[in-house]
Amino acid sequence: MENYETDILAFGAHSDDVEIGMGGMIAKLSAEGKKVVICDLTEADLSSNGTVESRKQEAEEAAAILGASHRLNLGIADRGIYITHENIKKAAEVIRKYKPRLIFAPYWEDRHPDHGNCAKLVEEATFSSGIRKFETVESNTPHRAEALYFYMINGFHQPDFVYDISSYIEKKILSLKAYDSQFNLGEGRVSTPLTTGYIESVEARERLFGKQAGVAFAEGFKSKKPLLLEKDLIGDAL
Repeated sequence: MENYETDILAFGAHSDDVEIGMGGMIAKLSAEGKKVVICDLTEADLSSNGTVESRKQEAEEAAAILGASHRLNLGIADRGIYITHENIKKAAEVIRKYKPRLIFAPYWEDRHPDHGNCAKLVEEATFSSGIRKFETVESNTPHRAEALYFYMINGFHQPDFVYDISSYIEKKILSLKAYDSQFNLGEGRVSTPLTTGYIESVEARERLFGKQAGVAFAEGFKSKKPLLLEKDLIGDAL
């Protein structure tokens, strides 16, 4: 039986990825006392706007808004998220250190190659972390998470399940606004797909997911495995 020390370990290629895809879930679960750790793979050093230092400060502010227990950065080169043994080992080390029950990564179908590569790398690391003879630096104790799920960043995809964030949509939006360098076209910055209406489009997407599920706002997720329902769907109806 696995020893889970973290409820959720959420990976992103860049800081702001996790907030875009599942900031509401993190805020809600953190408020309920769950331990959530965020791991950014790169420092987003090739981003058109902002600097590594400003992005780091924004990431810490966003994590604090959501109530995340910890945030770390693996320092993989931006646009260098490749499926190499070294990168798999870095991500597997994090999994073994924090021993999560659930792992999240970006959905593999995305306009940004880094997001798709992040999904593949995390999937490889999730598998490797459970192999007893797979060696990592600090801990060689294998760990197997219960499940790996994928959140959406760019685009709209039919989710396999949605999570109600109606009471936490404002915190999600606040966490995105913490990334002023990315979402605001200020002086000295250049126009990108993020600087014009991006936060509004994320909010609209979560509103639509919520409407489809009968709540105000929801985040959508993908899964490569069927979801097992153990709850009585009829309940007290009979």
